[in-house]
Amino acid sequence: MIRSFVRTTVPMLGLAIILGAHIPLWAANDIMGEIQFVGPSKAEKTSGVWVDGQYVGYLKELKGSKKVVLLPGQHEITVRQAGYHDFTQKVILEPGQKHVIQVAMQKNPAAQYPDATAQIKMSVSPNRAAVFVDDQFVGHVDEFDGPGQALLVAPGKRRVKVTLPGYRTFETELNLLAEQKFELKTELFKGSILQAGPLMNEKDSDVARAK
Repeated sequence: MIRSFVRTTVPMLGLAIILGAHIPLWAANDIMGEIQFVGPSKAEKTSGVWVDGQYVGYLKELKGSKKVVLLPGQHEITVRQAGYHDFTQKVILEPGQKHVIQVAMQKNPAAQYPDATAQIKMSVSPNRAAVFVDDQFVGHVDEFDGPGQALLVAPGKRRVKVTLPGYRTFETELNLLAEQKFELKTELFKGSILQAGPLMNEKDSDVARAK
């Protein structure tokens, strides 16, 4: 499947988040809160999730060893999907509380997609990393690396970023022709969550969609 994206923004803020496998011993008590995500369809399950401005993963993977565990207090949750309006919700977590968020994505009728396209095939590890084109979230690698899967983008110069918490952001610029097929191969290196950098800006875009 190839799919399209629309552009939105959230500023990068300090994030007090721990993904399951990295929870320190002191957090294994009743101090930390947990957010659980529920989405009824593929649109929700494959959407990207941000907590306080930091990308943490796509919705259906944020459970078990990758569950979202946060310090008590107020947090802003944003869920994004190409071609859909952002889903945003502020939550206040109490110590030891489990908060369930029912995510419902709504299609954006104003979303625009390119007529002429080039095709980018992804071969990136880890394949759960988020993909951005011209600073716009378009999905995660796993959606663009299988048989019959690819990312369609408008021809011309395109800035492609691949990022994941705990890894260094990969960034490259491509100059693509209409109907060109390009394979992007790379492996993300371990690094600090702070090395992800800002990933969104304010303007909508019509430069990409998914196959």
